Amino acid sequence: MALENNIIWFSKSLELPPFSSISAATMAEHLGMEWVALGPDFLSIRMPVDHRTHQPFGLLHGGASCALAETVGSIASYMVIDPGKFISVGLEINANHVRGIKSGYVTGTATPLHLGNSTHVWDIKIKDEAGKLV
Repeated sequence: MALENNIIWFSKSLELPPFSSISAATMAEHLGMEWVALGPDFLSIRMPVDHRTHQPFGLLHGGASCALAETVGSIASYMVIDPGKFISVGLEINANHVRGIKSGYVTGTATPLHLGNSTHVWDIKIKDEAGKLV
């Protein structure tokens, strides 16, 4: 995929689209996810670590982390394609949990590893408010 001025998105205007309409009545809304940043080759979303996203021991649930990653990766793929011609859906997710967190916010940032004609592979790093990998 040729990059125009290093911008990977189908629409070259760098503004966070009104994702609230996409997220309405979805898991993203239920878990309190908020879109926070869009750059020429990355997209970021944050999520609170609270009663909605805890596992029984008071830590961020691995499934909530995966939901955050799936959300940012899927929307990033949607933004790369021509939505008038194609749709994008998740194919696989692999997660490593390296640090527990009990409160605050985590932010997931998606950057592309591969943008092919029929598949995209995203590297999604989830970090806490101190910038530490979760």
